[in-house]
Amino acid sequence: MKKNKLIAPFLKWVGGKRQLMPAINKILPKNYTTYYEPFIGGGAVLFNIQPKKAVINDFNEELINVYKVIKNNPEELILDLQIHKNESDYFYDIRALDREQNFNDLSNIKKASRIIFLNKTCFNGLYRVNNSGEFNSPFGKYKNPNIVNETTIRAVSNYMNNNDITLLNGDFEDAVKGIRKGAFVYFDPPYHPISQSSNFTGYVQGGFNMFDQVRLRDLCIKLDSKGVKFLLSNSATPLIQDLYRDFNIEYVKANRSINSNAKKRGAIDEVLIRNYE
Repeated sequence: MKKNKLIAPFLKWVGGKRQLMPAINKILPKNYTTYYEPFIGGGAVLFNIQPKKAVINDFNEELINVYKVIKNNPEELILDLQIHKNESDYFYDIRALDREQNFNDLSNIKKASRIIFLNKTCFNGLYRVNNSGEFNSPFGKYKNPNIVNETTIRAVSNYMNNNDITLLNGDFEDAVKGIRKGAFVYFDPPYHPISQSSNFTGYVQGGFNMFDQVRLRDLCIKLDSKGVKFLLSNSATPLIQDLYRDFNIEYVKANRSINSNAKKRGAIDEVLIRNYE
């Protein structure tokens, strides 16, 4: 099947998988029925493989709203994105909307437009929320950020409408309820921190902790016993290597630019873990 190169991530997302795609593509299973991705994030893997039938999920409600709006209201979204200004004061006004009482009165289109605008104009394109769930990345001072990426929005919208794509917003375990043998799951959870200082799980209020990592491993064991293939990416920490020691672990290098110290932004070891040959 020929892939449409215009179908691509529309947000910059921490831990995005674009640079790991060559390694992931090499080990994707040849045949499966439904594709599941319980931590969709920026969608690099989904948009790269473009399955005809998929169930995608994320715990981040704002993020899933962006996917839904791109699917259902792409033209209204494009029009709203054209209103935004790449100016510091304007940025902070838009950022502050989620601290206001009437934030939930905003339409889904306005909320999606806000997230895309903040993502394109904030520092490092980093989606980050504080413990109250409020967006808190600073203004990025970019000259010409690509706020209105019409081509990508339309291509992703067409893809989601011309295929059987289910969008969910909940816990990763719920995302695979009712899964059957023959399906394939790709897990890209918030990574287990390599060090205490590198602990970045700010995509959702409350983060993702060690107990969640263990719960995810237990789910993988359950899927394996059902005959469901899974592939999982994570950091190569002793905990992760130990949790998945009964599965096939492959080591890959990835450049991560999230470290505040530029000298520590080099290639780090990550793992791709799977239960099939």
